[in-house]
Amino acid sequence: MGRRYPLEKTRNIGIMAHIDAGKTTTTERMLYYTGKVHRMGEVHEGSAAMDWMDQEKERGITITSAATSIFWQDHRINIIDTPGHVDFTVEVERSLRILDGAVAIFCAVGGVEPQSEAVWRQADRYRVPRLAFINKMDRVGADFDQAVDMIKIKLGGKALPVQIPLGSGELFTGLIDVVTMTSIVYHEETLGVTFDELPIPRDRLSETQASREQLLEAISEYDDHLMVKFLEDKDIEPQEIKVALRKATLNNAVVPVFCGAAFRNKGVQRLLDGIVDYLPSPADRPPVTGENPYNHRQEERIADDQAPFSALSFKVMSDPHVGNLTFFRVYSGSLKAGSQVMNVTKKVKERVSRILQMHANKRENREEIYAGDIAAAVGLRKTSTGDTLCEPRHPILLEKMEFPKPVISVAIEPKTKADEERLHEALDKLSNEDPTFQVRTDEDTGQTIISGMGELHLEVLVERMLREFHVEAKVGKPQVAYKETITETVESEGKFIKQTGGKGHFGHVVLKLEPGQGFEFESALVGGVIPRQYIPAVEKGARESMENGVIAGYPMDNVKVTLLDGSYHDVDSSEMSFKIAATMAFRDGARKANPVLLEPIMNVEVVVPEEYMGDVLSDLNGRRGKIEGITHRADARVVAATVPLSEMFGYATALRSVSQGRAVHSMLFARYERIPEDVAKQLIVKIRGY
Repeated sequence: MGRRYPLEKTRNIGIMAHIDAGKTTTTERMLYYTGKVHRMGEVHEGSAAMDWMDQEKERGITITSAATSIFWQDHRINIIDTPGHVDFTVEVERSLRILDGAVAIFCAVGGVEPQSEAVWRQADRYRVPRLAFINKMDRVGADFDQAVDMIKIKLGGKALPVQIPLGSGELFTGLIDVVTMTSIVYHEETLGVTFDELPIPRDRLSETQASREQLLEAISEYDDHLMVKFLEDKDIEPQEIKVALRKATLNNAVVPVFCGAAFRNKGVQRLLDGIVDYLPSPADRPPVTGENPYNHRQEERIADDQAPFSALSFKVMSDPHVGNLTFFRVYSGSLKAGSQVMNVTKKVKERVSRILQMHANKRENREEIYAGDIAAAVGLRKTSTGDTLCEPRHPILLEKMEFPKPVISVAIEPKTKADEERLHEALDKLSNEDPTFQVRTDEDTGQTIISGMGELHLEVLVERMLREFHVEAKVGKPQVAYKETITETVESEGKFIKQTGGKGHFGHVVLKLEPGQGFEFESALVGGVIPRQYIPAVEKGARESMENGVIAGYPMDNVKVTLLDGSYHDVDSSEMSFKIAATMAFRDGARKANPVLLEPIMNVEVVVPEEYMGDVLSDLNGRRGKIEGITHRADARVVAATVPLSEMFGYATALRSVSQGRAVHSMLFARYERIPEDVAKQLIVKIRGY
């Protein structure tokens, strides 16, 4: 059986947005208009098709990025619905890595909010072309122009409206299409399926013409034919504009802006047209590059069914019926169900027993999939997120995904003996699914410690244990992931010498410790004072010493270690001797280098009605917060601040009580900073118990 959809008519897109911008509702409308669902699901009723986990329905947030295929105007659109909540940043990151294009949804009232800013930066990093959809035009305080300006100023995107709204708030009835120079008024009674295409109202004509001029000016440099017509003031056909705008969008030079109100069924079909018209097919993207694991040469794979098979796994999900489901994006070649593939990252061969095309949580079996497809495989036991899969005879290792380190930990223990085994199985599966969720055992207490990106992240994972794995667990208080570092440059010596007859131990090193980035190690040895085979053991000793700091046992960061000197013994020296000597030198040096504690600092944004501003500001100040700025919105004030994570536990409850439930906040990890001395002293007393 040949390919069902030509590559040029395939779109792999992600939908990214701040929490509450209406992302899932927009996706639901897309499913409805393309005939995938016959009744529209609503987030607030808990019936959205893309949100299929119990907690997603209860919390009204999208946690896992669900994948689905829809068909529109003879094109197949694969949609990855990504979470907007920043605690689930890994879901967004891994989706953007495998997408060709994205739709960024913004709320017409809130505009660009901090989490949408974070996701936009991730998309910049992967050079993903995108469209913007200004949603919720029916809300009181909706301001299309302000949202467009915020995309330009806050995100640095060249936002070009291809539509402008007809009215706003309760008076929002439709939109004006700048490309075709017509206005579209939707029929409420047909749920937006039918509409009237009318001339542009006279009072909006000059504004529309100004937008069109701006659009033509920006895209004419991407099409010589269009530029000549524009400069000579000739009539320009809509199709000519679309061709040039597509080129500019694929080049990441512009961001076409659409508008609508997904909840009121307005503007979604035009957005689907925009996805087909302006976003890239897999064939429009540059070839994917990787490294041949045997000769370490750079190689390319083009999006072609005849090329050798290569794919990237971007998500692992445990499924009660089939075991692990591994979602992957095919970059080149094709794959038949039942074939063997090479997992180059893990250096193992795996068999793909079945291939499934997903629609939210429904699925369809596929015999074969092709370049540009996104599907899920059953039978891959050792493959995890970010692994490269390829044809065994043509190995290639695609670029790895980098995941952030967790900033918060809690101790977890099973309530009963029967829960113990299930707990470990559940933790194993969840950490396999989510690389930012880490599990370890505390050596001193024997407790199981789980770590993640925020309180909500860990809360959701603990709930999933109860619901999906039926594990009852007790959870301790959240603990902040503090770090330690040094602030001065020192030299220190480590000697590990035990010679008592027979084979002894002899290791002697002189290290220089200085502030650096992460962990850095270099050897500055002159002559053969220490044989080369022992240098890796010195590095290993220093690296392992970083795991437990000298102040309170927290992991150390940002230390550069230089091996300056040392000596060895022909008979008694060994790798173990040098590793221990390096550990002694490192710990001694770290104590002398004025070590300090570091704490995670969060970017916090609070949207609050003006009458509660004073209370919110004084509460943030009491939490060692620094107010970075206050911006005005039609219905509220937006406070941006940086606050230590340790002061933010239980903030949601406190905010609710000071604002009578009317303020909302979002929180995003910013950086590590030195803890003030008085706070550090209290913390050390608490840890050491005296």
